[in-house]
Amino acid sequence: MPEALVELRDLTVRFGGITALSGVTFRAGQSELMGIIGPNGAGKTTLFNVMSGMAAPTAGTFRFGGVDLTKRPTHVFNRLGIARTFQTARVFRNLTVRENVQFGLRYAWRRGGRAVDAASDTDGLLRLLGLHDQAARPAGSLPPTRQRLLEIAMALATNPRLLLLDEVAAGLTHGEAEAIAALIRSIRRDRNVAVIWIEHNVVTLLRAVERVMVLHHGEVLADGAPAQVARDRAVIDAYLGDTGE
Repeated sequence: MPEALVELRDLTVRFGGITALSGVTFRAGQSELMGIIGPNGAGKTTLFNVMSGMAAPTAGTFRFGGVDLTKRPTHVFNRLGIARTFQTARVFRNLTVRENVQFGLRYAWRRGGRAVDAASDTDGLLRLLGLHDQAARPAGSLPPTRQRLLEIAMALATNPRLLLLDEVAAGLTHGEAEAIAALIRSIRRDRNVAVIWIEHNVVTLLRAVERVMVLHHGEVLADGAPAQVARDRAVIDAYLGDTGE
């Protein structure tokens, strides 16, 4: 089997007497589109924190592109091409939408990435995310759903190999959620980037991804094709049945 882009092995995270993740193991390949679902408190955000260098595991390992990143500094994760979004969008509120994207581009240059045309790349990302007509607005004046799109643009500006998306469809209408799912699929395809997507909008996520992993009480409850996981009795009892899905 070829080496995976992402490999977690027996990953455990404890905070005092609380175990947030317990023995989590999975692999993800280059350009894979994978979803992660689970109840509140299942450990999903803790998992992203480890994979983006914001939290260190208590035990186990995290490898990316063959490099062991376990307990390495956050800047190493960024330099190797891992980018993420957050449940509550983190943008530079006093900068314009355009300046926020340009910040990500400048970071990519410092990291030693490909040479880019700043104006062309910024305009391209703003058009991709539907923000071109709001480029001159302060980012803080955008509604939360648009700030979420801007955060995706900022992440893409760093030219990532892995994009971690946290609740990007939260608060959206059905039509908006389907549109962002289509956008995520096109980003994965056109930019050759692996995407791991946490989402509570289970119906939208299951239709969009190729594979889904279910976390429950910090452990992997199921991992497989969406249709297979949706029929798993343990998943229905632990999560899908609770939400009416």
